[in-house]
Amino acid sequence: MQFVIVGTGGQGILFASKALGHIAMEKGRSVVGSEVHGMAQRGGSVVSHFKVGEYLSPLVKVGEADVLLAFDQNEAVRNLHYLRDGGTLVVNLYDPEVFRNDRLQRSLERRNIEVHPIGGYSILKEHMGGRFLFLNVLILGAMCGAGVGGVSVDEMNQAIRDLAPARFVEENLKVLKLGYEAAR
Repeated sequence: MQFVIVGTGGQGILFASKALGHIAMEKGRSVVGSEVHGMAQRGGSVVSHFKVGEYLSPLVKVGEADVLLAFDQNEAVRNLHYLRDGGTLVVNLYDPEVFRNDRLQRSLERRNIEVHPIGGYSILKEHMGGRFLFLNVLILGAMCGAGVGGVSVDEMNQAIRDLAPARFVEENLKVLKLGYEAAR
């Protein structure tokens, strides 16, 4: 399974990769990933490549990602080229007009890309008082709810318990459930 995780600096891309790696290693699977690339310290574009299975290189080739997790809709569009035909996109969609673009829709249909849009900011405003630092876990929950990536919500729940700072565990578990339910 090959993942590309995209967003902007400060959205928790590193934690998402760490959680996926933790789950895979608990299953005895091989894991390889790249360092986060981009302007993470300045809120700029960030891309992380992550593979589960018998891979030698950490970088995902263009057109070979099974899953694109996008914490930002603009970064999703910018990085769609990584998805294979028939791949899956889980995206934080805050301006639906971006995905109503006819050319983009034709491309997604032609490539048979499954899209799971999540109104992440709206969900976090309503349920978490606008605490957007939980967006990464919301998207991971949505991935599980959509049945994408070969990871169950129970596995992700345990990974969060194992990896999140103690003071944030309960809030992260709440957000995981919100994302899971939003995608179902």
